[in-house]
Amino acid sequence: MDIQIEQIDSYRYRIPKQSGMRVEGRIFADERLMKAIHQDQAILQVVNVAHLPGIVGYSYGMPDIHWGYGFPIGGVAGFDPEHGIVSPGGVGYDINCGVRLLRSDVTKDEISPLIKALVSCLFENVPTGVGSHRGDFKIKSDEYEKLLTQGAQWIVNKGFGRKEDLDHIEKSGQILGADPEKPSERAKQRGKDQLGSLGSGNHFLEVQYVDEIYDDEIANALGLFMNQITVSIHTGSRGFGYQVCDDFLVTMLNASRKYGIELPDRQLCCAPIRSEEGKSYLAAMACAANFAFANRQMITHWVRETFEHILKKSSKDLGLDVVYDVCHNIATFERHQVRGVEKEICVHRKGATRAFPPHHPQTPEAYKAVGQPVLIPGDMGRYSFVLVGTQRAYEETFGSTCHGAGRMMSRTQAKKTSEAKEIVERMEERGIYVRSAGIRTLQEEIPEAYKDVAQVVDVVEGAGISKKVARLRPLGVIKG
Repeated sequence: MDIQIEQIDSYRYRIPKQSGMRVEGRIFADERLMKAIHQDQAILQVVNVAHLPGIVGYSYGMPDIHWGYGFPIGGVAGFDPEHGIVSPGGVGYDINCGVRLLRSDVTKDEISPLIKALVSCLFENVPTGVGSHRGDFKIKSDEYEKLLTQGAQWIVNKGFGRKEDLDHIEKSGQILGADPEKPSERAKQRGKDQLGSLGSGNHFLEVQYVDEIYDDEIANALGLFMNQITVSIHTGSRGFGYQVCDDFLVTMLNASRKYGIELPDRQLCCAPIRSEEGKSYLAAMACAANFAFANRQMITHWVRETFEHILKKSSKDLGLDVVYDVCHNIATFERHQVRGVEKEICVHRKGATRAFPPHHPQTPEAYKAVGQPVLIPGDMGRYSFVLVGTQRAYEETFGSTCHGAGRMMSRTQAKKTSEAKEIVERMEERGIYVRSAGIRTLQEEIPEAYKDVAQVVDVVEGAGISKKVARLRPLGVIKG
């Protein structure tokens, strides 16, 4: 398919309606990133999403966009609840994959001599790798359903966290509407022993320090300062979310035929939001999202325990507080302006982050004056960024922005590029201590496999859909 693309300005590209598209496409990028985006089929996927019933606004691609299942990774789309659809391909396999950022009162100078001991202890305390779990932590069967409906709140109520943690999590760590009857028994069993585990692939736990501040006032509101130690936790719903997606792809293929929905790509299989199939998926998805919130909360507890053990102080004395926790892969009901009228829509964000502005009702009270924190991790060898949402994002992208650097190299290509030992040595030369559960993951996740996240962040700031606050550099990295 020959896709027409027009450049609007330095950071926006337009795909006019063509061959069955119900809305136009919008891609946020600069000329350099567009060259990378053209290397796979992500642009075609933006076009395909624009064909879906009930889509409103535009079919969006963020600057970290790359090929995914159905929707591109880095894709955003909103759907009218009365006439629109919900699609598992618009959420992804790892439901509520997301990032949590912890801040501290500890400085780089204090932690540098202890970094190997700290990372090694974190590696022992936080399970990593495929199928990983902690043998000393089990959920009782009669409490599992409560976790799936209450998310991080259930974990905090069990004593693995603080009440104030919930005030700094998207949706307060709980997606409403979860129904534990909707996920399959296979999905529930896959997740049951994986709570509090990092998993594999691009998931990580990273000890970092603040090396750049771009806005002193906002950084202060977020509790960030120069040379401060922070911790990022990037993981999701593990086998639970994967199985929910896998199960409902079969359901949605049948539903697409049942409701006469024409699909430009069968990976976009879907059902009307108000249909039984649509409601069942959303209820199961909410369970998986709540599992992911609980998962990151449990890891937070073990991170705090580890810092206490290494530094011989309580986590409160160390100032180990949650800055924020954001979803990447989710479908959620929100109120937005559509053609000048405020209405509820179902926003699919796949590999994209919510970026709500100052004074929005769902921006946490602590950040009302500055906007919701946005956490954009980079590759393990360079840096990550903290930003805040903007009014322009709310008006232009349903309050959405990018979620990371975006892959430039397939996992197969990356594995052929470097040996694991060489990667570890290169990281240590940069002052970064790395531990991993598997050699293959290190090879797949080499820095060269990703775009430079600084380029991606410059685009979202240049476009006005996020505002840079601080940059974080890694000192220690744990990979699955």
